[in-house]
Amino acid sequence: MQIHVNGQVRETTSGTTVADLLRELNITGERVAVEVNLDILERGQFGQRLLTEGDRVEIISFIGGGSL
Repeated sequence: MQIHVNGQVRETTSGTTVADLLRELNITGERVAVEVNLDILERGQFGQRLLTEGDRVEIISFIGGGSL
């Protein structure tokens, strides 16, 4: 099936969860936010939220660091 991830079309299999997608994309860590079809998901939903044909997923990763 096709979904949109950060504006780009991506093929994935039926039954893929948000957590599966993050693993496929090698995105790890706690500083990530995910929105599916304009709904911001809580981290606890990543493993349960199934993706469906045409879903629009936005993934934002927060990076800390630097000095002042």
